[in-house]
Amino acid sequence: MAKFVSSLKAKLIYVFRINDKSHAGCLKVGEATLTDEENLWGLSPSSHLLNVAAKKRINQYTQTAGITYDLLYTELSIFTRGGTIMSLTDGEVHKVLERSGIKKKVFDIENKANEWFITDLETVKNAIHAAKEGRMSLSATEVSTDRSPIIFRPEQRDAINKTKKQFKKSNQMLWNAKMRFGKTLSGLQVVKEMNFARTLILTHRPVVDAGWFEDFSKIFYDTPNYRYGSKNNGESHASLERLVAKEGIHYVYFASMQDLRGSSLVGGNFDKNHQVFATTWDLIIVDEAHEGTKTELGEAVMKELTKERTKILRLSGTPFNLFDDYKEDEIYTWDYVMEQRAKAEWDLTHFGDPNPYAGLPRLNIYTYDLNKLLDGYGDSELAFNFREFFRVNEDGEFVHKTDVEAFLNLICKKDEDSNYPYSTEEYRDNFRHSLWVVPGVKSAKALSTMLQSHAVFSQFQVVNVAGEGDEDQERDDALELVNKAIGNKPEDTYTITLSCGRLTTGVSVKAWTAVFMLAGSFSTAASSYMQTIFRVQTPATIGGKVKEECFVFDFAPDRTLKVIAETAKISAKAGKTTSDDRKAVGDFINFCPIIAYEGSKMTSYDVPNMLQQLKKVYVERVVRNGFEDGYLYNDDLMRLDSLELQEFAKLKKIIGSTKAMPKSGEIDVNNQGFTKEEHEQLEKAEKKKREKKPLTDEEKRLLEEKAEKRKNRDTAVSILRGISIRMPLMIYGADLTDESKEITLDNFTSLIDDGSWNEFMPKGVTKEIFEQFKKYYDPEVFCSAGKRIRAMAKAADALDVEDRIERITAIFNTFRNPDKETVLTPWKVVNMHLGDCLGGWVFYDETRERQIVEPRFVDNGEVTNEVFASDARILEINSKSGLYPLYMTYSIYRSRLNEKLDATDTMEDTPERHLKVWDAVLRDNIFVLCKTQMAKSITRRTLRGFRQAKVNTRYYEDLINQISHKTAKFVSQMKQGKNYWKANEDNDMKFTAIVGNPPYQQMDGGAGVSAKPIYNVFVDVAKLIRPKAISMIMPAKWYTDGKGLDEFRTKMLRDKHIAKLVDYVDSRDCFSNVDIAGGVCYFLWDSKHDDQCEFVSISRGVRKSSMRDLAAMDNFVRFIESESIIDKVVKLQPSKFYDIKVSSRKPFGLATNVTPLEKGDIILKHNKGLGHYDSKLIGKGKEMIPLWKVTISYLTAEHAGQTDSEGRKKILSSLSILKPGEVCTETYLVVDAFSSEIEASNMYKYLCTRLVRFLLFQLTSTQHISKDKFKYVPLQDFTPASDIDWSKSVAEIDQQLYAKYGLDLSEIDFIESKIKSME
Repeated sequence: MAKFVSSLKAKLIYVFRINDKSHAGCLKVGEATLTDEENLWGLSPSSHLLNVAAKKRINQYTQTAGITYDLLYTELSIFTRGGTIMSLTDGEVHKVLERSGIKKKVFDIENKANEWFITDLETVKNAIHAAKEGRMSLSATEVSTDRSPIIFRPEQRDAINKTKKQFKKSNQMLWNAKMRFGKTLSGLQVVKEMNFARTLILTHRPVVDAGWFEDFSKIFYDTPNYRYGSKNNGESHASLERLVAKEGIHYVYFASMQDLRGSSLVGGNFDKNHQVFATTWDLIIVDEAHEGTKTELGEAVMKELTKERTKILRLSGTPFNLFDDYKEDEIYTWDYVMEQRAKAEWDLTHFGDPNPYAGLPRLNIYTYDLNKLLDGYGDSELAFNFREFFRVNEDGEFVHKTDVEAFLNLICKKDEDSNYPYSTEEYRDNFRHSLWVVPGVKSAKALSTMLQSHAVFSQFQVVNVAGEGDEDQERDDALELVNKAIGNKPEDTYTITLSCGRLTTGVSVKAWTAVFMLAGSFSTAASSYMQTIFRVQTPATIGGKVKEECFVFDFAPDRTLKVIAETAKISAKAGKTTSDDRKAVGDFINFCPIIAYEGSKMTSYDVPNMLQQLKKVYVERVVRNGFEDGYLYNDDLMRLDSLELQEFAKLKKIIGSTKAMPKSGEIDVNNQGFTKEEHEQLEKAEKKKREKKPLTDEEKRLLEEKAEKRKNRDTAVSILRGISIRMPLMIYGADLTDESKEITLDNFTSLIDDGSWNEFMPKGVTKEIFEQFKKYYDPEVFCSAGKRIRAMAKAADALDVEDRIERITAIFNTFRNPDKETVLTPWKVVNMHLGDCLGGWVFYDETRERQIVEPRFVDNGEVTNEVFASDARILEINSKSGLYPLYMTYSIYRSRLNEKLDATDTMEDTPERHLKVWDAVLRDNIFVLCKTQMAKSITRRTLRGFRQAKVNTRYYEDLINQISHKTAKFVSQMKQGKNYWKANEDNDMKFTAIVGNPPYQQMDGGAGVSAKPIYNVFVDVAKLIRPKAISMIMPAKWYTDGKGLDEFRTKMLRDKHIAKLVDYVDSRDCFSNVDIAGGVCYFLWDSKHDDQCEFVSISRGVRKSSMRDLAAMDNFVRFIESESIIDKVVKLQPSKFYDIKVSSRKPFGLATNVTPLEKGDIILKHNKGLGHYDSKLIGKGKEMIPLWKVTISYLTAEHAGQTDSEGRKKILSSLSILKPGEVCTETYLVVDAFSSEIEASNMYKYLCTRLVRFLLFQLTSTQHISKDKFKYVPLQDFTPASDIDWSKSVAEIDQQLYAKYGLDLSEIDFIESKIKSME
């Protein structure tokens, strides 16, 4: 049985010479490694063992050149100073010689390599002695004490130069650079060389402030004009800004994401950091950018900080979640493979010079399959179910205590047939300091207790840094605990650090030589896995020995191989080394061997093994991306002929009508495929291009043709996307009579009923069209991805209730929203909505950012008690995913857990009873209506999985039509618990609450904006059922807009039962990446409430609450601050507003598609410019032709209500003055017409004012402007006799208007915070 190699190696210093003319008087000083078995102590200089080791090392870089040499001297690197055992490097000896004035001779000028010292042996011996004594030079006084510039390694210099070049073209750059790259120093060098005036360092880890401060002094020691600041080091931000104003300094300021996101500007609770956000930053360096900047709060912080010209440099060792946001030339990569290759190849050009990569240990990964060692914890989702294995009871002890003890005994087991990490004294010494990653806080506590009483592990000091689960607790506290336990002499101590997340990223613990992965799943993100295992790669010298090897022990082999395969693939692509899978994976395992142990069998993974895992990676990626992934398709898309390209062009016309389609390029129907010979030529051409060799004309042609084909493939994929992203949800819900049957491309359409297909697929994509295009999908990936989705869902059935909910909702997080009309309500939004309105058990923390394992209870008073009582009855009228009833079921389940189900119920706290209670809630309390058979199947899958428990789900055919036109029948059926639901004997059921996300509009074949809203019908019918409470989420455009919503608006605003209305001005603050014109809202209708409504406004993360009378105005004004402003305007001149002046659509009777004529007596303005037209063809508005007309575009400046980075809008997108004799199409509205140009000009200025556009904003919730939106815009006198001086600037006119209507400073500030200048 092969042994684990030692992590720590002893070193020696050697001196040799070459006896030729060019090397005369020169000596080479280098270092070599001794083998594990050699007894170090007592080895005198130039002893046999030292000389053998030195010659072995020197031969590695001299023998290939046929060089003969004389070994002059060897000496052990180990020495003691002040009672501490230390080790010397050849670089330290070189430093002493250099500072002592000893000259060097460089033989390789081009590479600045192959350095020799012009000196004698005694001088070198003295330099070794001086270095061991801690002296900097050979003389009593230092030769030089000035600080020297940092010498950057080649890859660091490449990163700096590439970033400088890229910042001239774009504003962002990503460094995909592993730990120990030197990102801090290199990033600061970019600041220095580009002379940035204001630089912000942003990180999730406040503890690294000291490190940035220290490195700042190393870079800017010779640049006094630069200052550093932070909360703890250097100057304060205010002080730095004062110094800028007074002395013109430049500065680098350090801030933590935690501190900044607490600001009220980005939705936090504190009035702080306003000046930091207001600063115009030249550069923002985001450290460990994979952490938290992709969350909603993180994105809000970045949006607020980033100004128009701000450059952003993101630093991360594992930025896998960021790659899609960057172009290829915006990424610089330096990964583990590149580092280890540079280390191995150093001598090829540097001939034994001090290797800057020598201190970076090699990773070794060992896997043990616990599924085969311990029965009962296998799971088709988790390679090994660590969470269940380490589950803890209420007493803080392991539920599976015997098995956990067996596991600890197993890894200490010593026999001839196996190899375990703690089985011998030698191994325990080798892994004397390690990090163990466990599933959670409770399991860490229980494991700590067990380890301390274990026969072997009791010799280790156990350091539990899992804490109480507070992720924001300062990590330096945990780090201090670990370092204290390890002590100043780590060679004499033994520690095990237990963590469930803390210290697994961004920290260095030199003494760690091994990490044990005892948490996570097959779905563990490659980024978090690699961050964790790289903790043990920190360079270290311990007991005089240098860490050269480090170890990872993983007990879930499938997960290990999947993550490593994914990492190898990602790293290679980002680094542009090669996209060839075999080479990428081969490179990685060459420098990171992966060994699998199964009993006495040891297997070293090779490239074929890993490529098999890479296929799993592709499938996992397709699933994780909700089928929005290129790996779902086959290579036929690169071989499209002209007929096939024409078919794609036709499909684009169909799918292009959906809201989900990203913009795609037009398809060139004239491209053809490549021959085999051309493919071979292409490979050669691409290699030449990478090597920057000249290309022939034919090679250039082939590369251009391939680029064009790639473009066509990407276009085809973007078209197919509209179909693909709808597949996962249907696969998840598909109701198979035989579960052993696989879902394939060939049987997919037969498993979906026609009604569901039409509901879930894009309008116009029939089953026949799918059959035509399915040939472009990879059948193996499709089938495997479908199997994976269902396996994940099925595996959840074996879990306890909370774990199952976490698993099922994680599956839904991978699904994509097909379009705005088919919004799948995310689990997060369900929790926000129902938690705000009804209360109950919420699965997100109070920031709504992070999903939590243990849900928290939100008590909203009486409504919470009633809705989640054990006898409550809940109805969802239109379930698509089952997530709304899932939330409601869980909260009622928690109530019923404390009550007896029947006389036989023993009330034992067991998973079996938990399931019985869950099923009882589904049977008695939950009623769900679905629009299609597939929606019904999906809902049942979410609520009960693959089990046969009773669920009250019904498919209601022609639901919208029935609710709209046969309302009484529908209401009657909903109450029939016996005849319709077949759930109980009550045919006059009273529902406690009706909840959900109704369909938003009925697609009638017209454009989305002309489709008829339908959500109002669902709200109305819910009231007719007369529940105690209703809570739904829907578009907010009903406040002021919406076809046929006038009556609904009036009823809603006058309904005193509306107890709460939560308003999202920008829908993306609620539904990430879903842009719904006018925003969204959710409400609580409470039959017992009869008072004002609690109105909660959420805008750009800022939450404001107030009590409002919704009926105070005919149209609802969403900002309470606006009411006083409108009131003052209306009172000054009632009934004199521009809604009586502005033209209706088609001011001159001309549609948008009307184009100019070759000649005519008037000028036509249309959406593409000006042209001639015939006045005889004008059917209306003829009286305006001879006048000066002020026009605006009927489209707002902002799409769907979006704001700029400061939360402001322009509202009006295009203003113009039409001269006499000019007319326009319906693209424009005529606001007013005048006999004089001066009046038109003054009117134009009036429309540009912030006040006018603010008043328009109150009634403009979509991207269309109509005459009724001018309801609050007062008429003015635009003649010289006006009370307003129109000759002034627009800003000055605004001030006159503010004064005219008596607006105070707070009202003016509010207007200007919402409306930006037109200039």
